[in-house]
Amino acid sequence: MKKLLITIDGPAGAGKTTVSRQLAGRLGYRYIDTGALYRGVAYVARRRGIAPQDDPALGRLLTGLELKFEPDEGGQRLLADGEDITDLIRTPEISMLASAVSARPVVRAYLLEVQRELGRQKAAVFEGRDMGTVVFPEAEVKFFLSASERARALRRFAEIQPKTAASLEEVERDMRHRDMQDSTRSTAPLKAAEDAIRIDSTDLSIEQVVAQMLSCVKAVLDRG
Repeated sequence: MKKLLITIDGPAGAGKTTVSRQLAGRLGYRYIDTGALYRGVAYVARRRGIAPQDDPALGRLLTGLELKFEPDEGGQRLLADGEDITDLIRTPEISMLASAVSARPVVRAYLLEVQRELGRQKAAVFEGRDMGTVVFPEAEVKFFLSASERARALRRFAEIQPKTAASLEEVERDMRHRDMQDSTRSTAPLKAAEDAIRIDSTDLSIEQVVAQMLSCVKAVLDRG
């Protein structure tokens, strides 16, 4: 059977992670969380005292940094220079830092090659913000998953509540700020590819979104 490269872009809280994992699992494909790569850079930069706007220092950091995914029973773990940082990068602070770091051309250039190398063998679902527009414009199937701002904030709040004391209002404010950062940056802004299939998940269950995506993927496979 033909192997496809599938991209799922969209803002935070739209359900990309859950949907991407389930879609990849149903297809027997690899799931790649590219946002984790940016979070990884942000985490290591913060630990080493590097400001997100310090391009020279970021460049030196990236020269010697090795980021890679390793599979486990729960999906995948992110390692930075051999250290498992998977559980350390899922905080509101790292989310905001990752958004700032992702706007730096030196970081995007470094991770562009990392991501393209991961996609060379296809049979993968890539989740991110510029997968269909910049990283894999040639992908056979592209999705752009969105939802209302309130729905996204509620989902993110439920996800991070056990790990943080942030209120729903703070989560929604941070999300709005991150949306603005991601969509207005000069380098690879968050937007739907012209040929992306748009899905609004506000009133849809995860199962319904995955079913829509599977139908689209099947149509492409049937065309050969």
